[in-house]
Amino acid sequence: MQILPFYLLCDESGSMIGEPIDAINGALPDLHHEISTNPTVADKTRFCLIGFSDTATVLQPLVDLSGIDSVPALAAGGLTSYGDAFRTLLRCVEADVAALKAEGHEVYRPVVFFLSDGIPTDPDWDQAYKEVIQSRFCPKIIAFGIGEAQESTIARVANFRAFMQKDSSVSPAQALREFASSLTRSIVRSAEGIAANGGNGFTLAVDDTVPGFSIVSLDKL
Repeated sequence: MQILPFYLLCDESGSMIGEPIDAINGALPDLHHEISTNPTVADKTRFCLIGFSDTATVLQPLVDLSGIDSVPALAAGGLTSYGDAFRTLLRCVEADVAALKAEGHEVYRPVVFFLSDGIPTDPDWDQAYKEVIQSRFCPKIIAFGIGEAQESTIARVANFRAFMQKDSSVSPAQALREFASSLTRSIVRSAEGIAANGGNGFTLAVDDTVPGFSIVSLDKL
């Protein structure tokens, strides 16, 4: 069976307290319902939730969402360690892909949705990031920035697509709900693509535009 693993790497730093973290937590049940009640999607995908602040925590290990009742909530507080986020991600991806292959699955390149509302507080974070993108599994990373996040940093994190909240008429909470909807659509459409093509000619289905966000160029000199 073909499996496409998705990882949500979400900022839980203190600046996310209040509406931002509430918006994400409010959207997670919808994501769970949309995927867990669609047998085709649940069958072809797996989902993992990692929250990061001073350190990173695997809140939901990689799972078939139809096999759990709910997705754990995020809780904000602390600083913004990108480095620990990427170190934790790499450990998870390596262990998860090995486990799925051991079960006899064909595993597609993992997909990471990264969300942050601030500047990394660890200046050497990019070393951990390089280890992720230089690993043999090199996940496709779609990065979203809101609030005080810097566009240049979000562009550095992404290797597939990047978005920044720039529409002042859209609140951070509204933008985050759109982010969660975009993640859900990507999981559903990608899984349906795998099923429709029998795994042949599969293309990751990520939104070209997301309401409240502007796309960021990934052209790097």
